[in-house]
Amino acid sequence: MIFTAHHKLEEIRQALNFKFLERENEVEGILVALLSRQHMLMIGPAGTAKSALSSELSKIIEGTSYFQWLLTKFSTPEEVFGPLSLKDLEQGIYKRITKTKMPEANIVFLDEIFKANSAILNSLLTLINERLFYNNGLPDRVPLMSVIGASNEYPEEEEGLEALFDRFLLRFEINPIVDEKNFISMLKAEGEVMHMPCMTMEELMHLQFLTDKVVIPDEVYKALSKIRVGLRDEGIHPSDRRFKQSLSILQAKALINQRQVVQVDDIKILENVLWEKVDQKEVVSHVIRNNAHDVLTQTLYSLQNEADEVFYSILHDQSPEAAMEATQKMKDLVADLNKLKSHHSSREADIDVLLNKVTLMQHEILNRILEPSYLDNLEEKRWSTSIFFKM
Repeated sequence: MIFTAHHKLEEIRQALNFKFLERENEVEGILVALLSRQHMLMIGPAGTAKSALSSELSKIIEGTSYFQWLLTKFSTPEEVFGPLSLKDLEQGIYKRITKTKMPEANIVFLDEIFKANSAILNSLLTLINERLFYNNGLPDRVPLMSVIGASNEYPEEEEGLEALFDRFLLRFEINPIVDEKNFISMLKAEGEVMHMPCMTMEELMHLQFLTDKVVIPDEVYKALSKIRVGLRDEGIHPSDRRFKQSLSILQAKALINQRQVVQVDDIKILENVLWEKVDQKEVVSHVIRNNAHDVLTQTLYSLQNEADEVFYSILHDQSPEAAMEATQKMKDLVADLNKLKSHHSSREADIDVLLNKVTLMQHEILNRILEPSYLDNLEEKRWSTSIFFKM
């Protein structure tokens, strides 16, 4: 079940990337939003596939209840939440018929969301944040997973939409297609997928369950703390709630990459989470990238480079002295990797990949230096071959 769900998720991501050119970040964002049950905002000019990308979800997730609406300043609560029940109204009961409307949807797309007027705003805020809809004064729990909002522009400060803007944990700016080859492919509809992969609601909920189980190691928490301090030094203060909610984003990011443990470099996705105002985006991005370096990954990368250098050096210098040195270096690298495993149990699988590679290199070097021609060379120089077995 786990393999099947992961496989389908990857198929869906690839198909969406094929269909929506230059939208890789947004595709990942929308899948992250679904897995983490968070909300996502797309801001950009008209005609940049915001609504098309979102509505594709209703086809991909079989059995989902999907609601889509274009908001204007004249939109009424009836359009979004459902009309009042006339039968109940005759008895003095102020109750809406919510069938096919937002309170009964799993996935919602609201276009031009910042056009929402005060008559809609309060109910919208509660529904998005608390997953509650007050009908006749009583709170009803709604099945909402994610709201995907879209707008051609950012809200003005004096419009009083700060709370609505804050409800969207993920925020992406979308621009028109840049690459001319991609533009031509879009015109030719070369990205059309004959059979879009899909998954059931049951499979999606299972993936959401797996997302909640993804492990967040201490190094990630420490990196987030450093980011918080760095942003505070720049006068930027994301709320504690936003930081807390961002953990689910990191878990979903890891799961999409078929990992059960969050890595420090996953934090880079928070460039779309931790800014409050548009003019803060560049600073937030800089602070996050400075602290999103995965020390272990960098260490493994350095050890791999060292192993490659040792291995290829023996191909060019096959002297007994070089063989002894290469053998000892490989032995030291294996010891370093085993030591890393003892200190990073949550990343054991990542370390084992390199450990296996280094071990194969080590055996290859031994095989080379134990070839008869090589042994003859060693005998001539009066070197004992036994030294190469002290591994």
